[in-house]
Amino acid sequence: MNYIINKRNNFYKISAAVFMLLIGVGNFSCKKIDDVASTRLATEETNWKTLEDAKANLLSVYGLLRSATVADNGHWVLGDLRQGDFTITNRADLKAVVNGQLNASYPVINRLTNWRRFYAAINAASLFVERSKEILALDPRYTKLNNDVDVAQARMLRGFAYFYMSRIWGDVPLLTSSHDGEFIKLARTSQQKVLAYATNEVLASAKVVPFRYGGTDPIMPGLYYGADWPSWNGIVFTRLSAYIILAHIAAWQGNYIDAANYSKFVLDNQSTQYFVDGANPLDYIDMLALTENQNNYSPFAYKRANLMVGFPFEAGNGLSTANGHIEQLTLASPFIPKSMPEMFVPKDTILKAFPNAADLRFSIDVVTKQYRTNYFYNFQSERPIFNKVKVIYPSNTSGNVTLFSSSMVFSRMEEITLLRAEALAALGQKEDAFNALNRACNLRGISFSPTTTPDLMAAIFAERRRELMGEGWRWYDIIRYNRIKNSNGVFAVKNGQQMTFKQFEQAGGIYWPVSQDVITANSSITQNPYWQ
Repeated sequence: MNYIINKRNNFYKISAAVFMLLIGVGNFSCKKIDDVASTRLATEETNWKTLEDAKANLLSVYGLLRSATVADNGHWVLGDLRQGDFTITNRADLKAVVNGQLNASYPVINRLTNWRRFYAAINAASLFVERSKEILALDPRYTKLNNDVDVAQARMLRGFAYFYMSRIWGDVPLLTSSHDGEFIKLARTSQQKVLAYATNEVLASAKVVPFRYGGTDPIMPGLYYGADWPSWNGIVFTRLSAYIILAHIAAWQGNYIDAANYSKFVLDNQSTQYFVDGANPLDYIDMLALTENQNNYSPFAYKRANLMVGFPFEAGNGLSTANGHIEQLTLASPFIPKSMPEMFVPKDTILKAFPNAADLRFSIDVVTKQYRTNYFYNFQSERPIFNKVKVIYPSNTSGNVTLFSSSMVFSRMEEITLLRAEALAALGQKEDAFNALNRACNLRGISFSPTTTPDLMAAIFAERRRELMGEGWRWYDIIRYNRIKNSNGVFAVKNGQQMTFKQFEQAGGIYWPVSQDVITANSSITQNPYWQ
């Protein structure tokens, strides 16, 4: 993996070094969960002594979790390929994922089915929770408030990691403390208990972390590790991040009352990050901002308040990489020196997903009479290029290099607003659900009304499909939609036997298999039943 290091920004020397060191963690094969060594930036003799140690170790948790989510482009392979919109050009391993052959013998699939990378992040978070308070007695610059906020972030990251894992594997071992050397061999814990733990962790964090770091937020006023809010927004998780994660955990569990309440808190508190303390505002963004980074508002480029939950790869801090970005899979000439993309959205799928002639993401421009290129370049070719995300080093949207600096975006304003619309629709609050749906797509040229939208829930998920295409959401949206609809139609076929979604889910088909490396090393781990 290649990296470009830019030393202009002294503030992020530590974080850049940490992230660059850790981004490759997910590429290691794993013998067992117990093999995950605790993360260190220094030896035990010199670590946990200073303010700088606290900062470096906290950022290492962010770095490890970012690596866990994006290594081998996992966020998109896991989220966008199963029953998704993308067709694979020639990679057999990605074709296996598209075809539901998740136990196929390919190195990438073996690494993706290995949860080691997530436990590295979880262990680092637990270690921070347990050890960071030692610094209080050794460095007067490190205050109790600073430590409380840092520990809350570590707990939030730990809760987020467990939620993220649970969506992939269902039941996973629940480790709540750090372990050096050999870990205890644990069996899998029920998803219900894992998600309850994740909820408690994030809820506790939400009571402590501020809306903004390094600014005028009364929860934690003043500089944070010597830097202001424009330096931190889009880097660390905020109180809004916590409530977004809580809303998603609740929605995954079908608890739409909590999902509606948590998402409401986020939208009601947008003003806490709207044109305040000198940073770009948290806001809904138009098409040019989303896909061309106009006014530097795109959540994919740089670090922005619009990156509400996610992980940046800012080029100016030396974080551009070749792997860990959807562009590696979707771009080709003329954007990068590559003859064809590894995956693309077929023309018939595009036309089906974008039926509205006024949709600014894809339609025929009434002025130029040409197809819009915000999402798809060269639509009339055999393989239209999905160019919605194209943040090429150094954070430009064109060039002839193969390093990328786009962020891993888990949630932004449009996404959490659509989740709120989903929750409200599930609760039968249709008027408010329509309002949320229209607020989310207001800048996309389309709108919905009760008279023209007979199936509100279907419309919401169709809008999520369009707006969040290529952001790792498709498979998880399909799961939640089918849980709501509870259709008796054929959802999948296994060994020639047709299965409804309910049968498919009860058999464990919605989850990925666990790597055989994990099972071989730990006899307490059992395979997901669908993949036995």
